[in-house]
Amino acid sequence: MADPKPVAISCGEPAGIGIEITVDAWKSLKDDVPLLWLGDPNHLPKGTAFEVVPDPSEAREVCSRALPVWAMDFQTPRVAGTPDPTHAKGTISSIETAVGFVTGGKCAALCTAPIHKAALKEGADFAFPGHTEFLAHLAGRGDAVMMLACDELRVVPATIHIPLADVPEQLTARLLTDTILVTNAALKRDFGIDAPRMAVAGLNPHAGENGKMGSEEIEMISPVLDALRNEGLDISGPLSADTMFHAAARKTYDVAICMYHDQALIPIKTIDFSGGVNVTLGLPFVRTSPDHGTAFDIAGKGIADPTSMIAAIRMAAQMAEARS
Repeated sequence: MADPKPVAISCGEPAGIGIEITVDAWKSLKDDVPLLWLGDPNHLPKGTAFEVVPDPSEAREVCSRALPVWAMDFQTPRVAGTPDPTHAKGTISSIETAVGFVTGGKCAALCTAPIHKAALKEGADFAFPGHTEFLAHLAGRGDAVMMLACDELRVVPATIHIPLADVPEQLTARLLTDTILVTNAALKRDFGIDAPRMAVAGLNPHAGENGKMGSEEIEMISPVLDALRNEGLDISGPLSADTMFHAAARKTYDVAICMYHDQALIPIKTIDFSGGVNVTLGLPFVRTSPDHGTAFDIAGKGIADPTSMIAAIRMAAQMAEARS
């Protein structure tokens, strides 16, 4: 078997904790998973052992002794905790370059450090709600799906970064169908689950309770699930979300499909706040990310927990191997 290619890590928001948790993750994984960090080496914490590489193919040989770096010039220094909009174009370029390395076969997978969307909007007129939508744009795909995963639970929200008031209108039969089909295919391809079991939450309390608390389950969700069951998919639901996430319930499915952002993210962040991983399904390349934000309040203090970044890099490498 050929030596594994490196996992490309985009730098994310320089003022946040992404850079420091990447360095900590490299220290933990340097002998197991080859990495390539894309960013301005002047932004790395003082004393970081790093080497600039002229080609991603050299990252594996370097990784055991130093963090391999694809050097980019952001022009101005990093100030931990204080985002600088002038870094926005560099942050975006880091993502774009990393995607190019993965799609071009130079890197195995992409792991993205957290971004700060307000700074990207101010500094580069960033037009996307988040990483998931931007990566779908770069891939030319409209059906990318966000999954959050840890050892105890996988969740997928059908709608993502929109106001709660907009969910009923945006939650269409087409969207729910596509979300379930993309998830089913990804569980087979990327996670090695031959016959995925999917539990689908209702939108309303008690899954609408036969129409007493809302009609979406009767009018749209149940017909979608029935049609997919007829295609051979193993689906339960629509289920009352408040009883889906206790330990016994979680043993009955491989993924929970939820109707909106907080319905999915609250349970997984409660179960494993430090170790959750954000995975983008439906892309022609593997992408993961730590399941947290920039944490400006602790950036630069040496106390950021790298557990989620370590898990994200490991998962990216495992998914890439499953696709190979």
